[in-house]
Formats: sequence, C-alpha cells, structure tokens
Amino acid sequence: MDEARAREILAAAGLPTDREAREPEARLLALGENAVFAVGELVVKIGRDPELLPRAERELALAAWLAETDIPAVRAAEPKPRLVDGHPVTLWHRLPEAVRPAEPRDLAPLLRRIHALPEPTGFTLPRRELLGGVERWLRLAGDAIDPADAAFLRERRDAFAPAAAALTPRLAPGPIHGDALPRNVHVGPEGPVLVDLETFSSDLREHDLVVLALSRDRYGLDPAAYDAFTEAYGWDVREWDGCAVLRGARETASCAWVAQHAPTNPKALAEFERRVASLREGDATVRWYPF
Repeated sequence: MDEARAREILAAAGLPTDREAREPEARLLALGENAVFAVGELVVKIGRDPELLPRAERELALAAWLAETDIPAVRAAEPKPRLVDGHPVTLWHRLPEAVRPAEPRDLAPLLRRIHALPEPTGFTLPRRELLGGVERWLRLAGDAIDPADAAFLRERRDAFAPAAAALTPRLAPGPIHGDALPRNVHVGPEGPVLVDLETFSSDLREHDLVVLALSRDRYGLDPAAYDAFTEAYGWDVREWDGCAVLRGARETASCAWVAQHAPTNPKALAEFERRVASLREGDATVRWYPF
C-alpha cells in the first residue's frame, strides 16, 4: 500500500484526501505497516491488509483499558474499527503539538507503570509473537528479495522461536508495550504519552527492555541516553542471560519487517540486504538504519 492507495481509502471512508484542502488537510505522518494521517483533530490509521483487523479491534479495546487505568496513552475517537475496501481503519484523538522530541528516559517511567499492571479484564492480551509476522512480511516482499535470504530468515525464525519460549525471565511476566522505542512516545505539554498500542502483549517484560539495548548496539543510540533509560527504569536487561536470545529474535523480525517494503522502495531493499548480510556474517557491529 503506497500513499496514493492510502488516500483512496481515506476518500472511501469519507475523510478528506486533497493536499490543498483548507479544512482539514489530510497530512501523511507515517507509512509502514499502517498508513497514518493527521486529519483535523483526528489521527487516522489504515492497516495494510484485512489480516490486521483483529489487531485493530484489540488496539481499540486496549486504549479503553489504558484510559481506565490512567496510563498516559492515545485515546480512541471511535470504539470500533471501520473496514474500508478491505483495510481496517481506526480513528484517534490527535495529541497537542510536542514540546520536544522524546528521549529514552521518557520511556522508562511509562514502562514501569505498564509493567506494574495486572492482566486486563474483558479481553485477553496475546503473547508477544515477535516472530509471528515474519512469514507475512516475507510473502509481501515476494520476488523483490533473494529467495536465499528469505530462506535464511525462516531458518533463524525456526531456531529462535523455541529458544525464546524456553527462557527463564528475571521479571514477572505480564502486560508489555511490545515495541518500546522513543518514537512511540509523544512528549506534550502534560508529559510523555504512549502513541502506538498495536504491539501490546502479555509476555516477558524483558521484551520491552531488549528493544533499547538493540537500539544502542545496532541503531546508534547514544550510550549515555541508554544509561539514562536503565537508571530511570532501575535495571539493565543486558545483565540477564536471556538477552542475546531475545535480541537475536528481534533482529530476525526487524529484517523481515523491512522486506515487505522492498517491492516499492529501493532504499528498503538496500537496508534489508545490509541487515541480512550482517546476520549471515555474525557481525553484531554493523550499523542498521531505522526505516
């Protein structure tokens, strides 16, 4: 799904698509697994395919639960997703303008609050199927990627999945964010707010902490910023024996996620090939770039 197709879906949903529209303008914010638009006082998320409908439904239920538990997070504007031309569409209240970019230290107190939550009532959080999307992402990549690279990632997935399932956690399992990065935090006038809920799960709390450890090692996160995060959270997941396993699983998933964009984006293909090559060579020092 490219931007033009996403705007067609906006139009079919009765939402404005014209870049020249005076009130309100539909402005593209992100184009990944979802196309995300700012439309007046709303944010509109459009899922890439119908398979994402159950996740959209759960995300809206989760938003309501977080509101009840007073966790600072985005609030839904409609309680149920729309299905438009086979794409799940969800509407959210738009947040005030950010007062500054989010930093890793802004994420730590939010995670501490999430990690203190019990299981929700009324719906069930899934396990964090970190590797569950690999097959779909590789399928979407199709012939744009080398079949040998796809086979390599499938082999890694099949090796890491049972290893991750056998881990003994240091922290008590329960609700987690699932993709705990500063990009998923919005620092508004009233403080940090979570803005992406679709990966919320119930699993090892260490999943949330490995994300930034990998960011430090692979994506160029300033070590001082990482240290500020671990100090604010109260623990460094790299002290845990299972860290390498969760890191390896996440690297595998991250490679496959980029692959889905390869058919339409040469930069995505180049980044995919960079990541796969570093995994094949076992070189943990190769820099990866966010996409």
